[in-house]
Amino acid sequence: MKRTLLIIFLVFICTSVFSQQSFNLSGIVKDKRGDGLPGAGVYVSGYKIATVTDNNGRYSLKLKPGNYDILIQIIGYKALNKNIIVDDKAITLDALLEEDAVQLNEVTIKPDPNREGYIRMFFDFFVGTTPNAAQCKIINPNVLIIDYSTDDSKLTVKTNQFLIIENQALGYRIKYMLNNFEFDNKSRIIYYEGYPYYEDLKGSKGKIKRWATKRAEAYSGSTQHFFSSLYAGKSKEEGFIMNKLIKQVDKTRPADSVIKSNIQRLTSAKLSSTGAIKITNGDSLSYWINQKNKPKEISILNQQELLPDTLVKVYNESIKSINFTDILYVIYTKEKEAASYANRIGLSISRPLKMNDYQISLINLLVAPVYFYQNGGTYNPRSMLFQGYWSWEKIADSVPLDYVVPKVNPSK
Repeated sequence: MKRTLLIIFLVFICTSVFSQQSFNLSGIVKDKRGDGLPGAGVYVSGYKIATVTDNNGRYSLKLKPGNYDILIQIIGYKALNKNIIVDDKAITLDALLEEDAVQLNEVTIKPDPNREGYIRMFFDFFVGTTPNAAQCKIINPNVLIIDYSTDDSKLTVKTNQFLIIENQALGYRIKYMLNNFEFDNKSRIIYYEGYPYYEDLKGSKGKIKRWATKRAEAYSGSTQHFFSSLYAGKSKEEGFIMNKLIKQVDKTRPADSVIKSNIQRLTSAKLSSTGAIKITNGDSLSYWINQKNKPKEISILNQQELLPDTLVKVYNESIKSINFTDILYVIYTKEKEAASYANRIGLSISRPLKMNDYQISLINLLVAPVYFYQNGGTYNPRSMLFQGYWSWEKIADSVPLDYVVPKVNPSK
């Protein structure tokens, strides 16, 4: 028995030491002629880790074991992204950058009278509308490449240079290489993907202290916090309770064809008899219009708590996955909804009358399963659709993936 305990103890020590060990990522960044490119930025997406190539185009940085997106960028060349997995040894990653004709040549952009409106729309749906978003500013909106399709009412935005966002609420300067942003005005679905890099803003001791407090608040209850706690098997301890929301077809609602037929029949009858359409509460036409406006589905909340062990599976040494049916109803019990969120129409999620006004979010699974990492990052941004509180919090309320919650309350 003692021998077994000793072996387990030694394995635990070795695993702990390994998890803290960093490995070297290095390489050379060249152009198509094979010449090294000095001054190229090498960024670890989602983190505060970056470096710059030397006069020969070489770079080097340290990374702990994990999965990373490496972004290499320099003005005049197309940005290059590579995904790497750091395991138990050093990695060499060389890069060949292509010249970007769009950046090298002057581009004449035709004046668009709607551009400012689209930028404001983009800001609300990408940066956010939270109190933290009110303290954010896009420094270089000129890099936004904007297109609005009137045919399908869809706003798309991308960049070929870093979009720079200054967040005075959390004390970050975010450089975001935006691959794609989409807002569908019909479905009201927002999707975006890209490569963010975080830098700390400079400030007084008082500012830095306030930023530390606000960062801890932003992290608490976030998707990053949820998946990190789920990975560690401590989601309930961290304040997250999971239920299941089941959506069923409302069998009391007549078929669309029946509703349409009755509305047309009653509308025609009113026109032929009076020459005008007057809708009165309780009449037949009013009844069928109400039937048309009824949701086609009804939602049923199963308040039996879902245990993480039934949802989460180990994929490999650094990745876990979560899979479920219906919709995941996530309650964060350590913070209540902000007043500015509760007052926004169409965002808040229905809850039982006896439930406190905790933060509630829904996860709709689009691609199963969802793969996630120890730091709370997820593999495929299109694998989930958020509703509720998490759909309200966006870039303005984000922290880097290497953010560590202070052991002592920063406000004290």
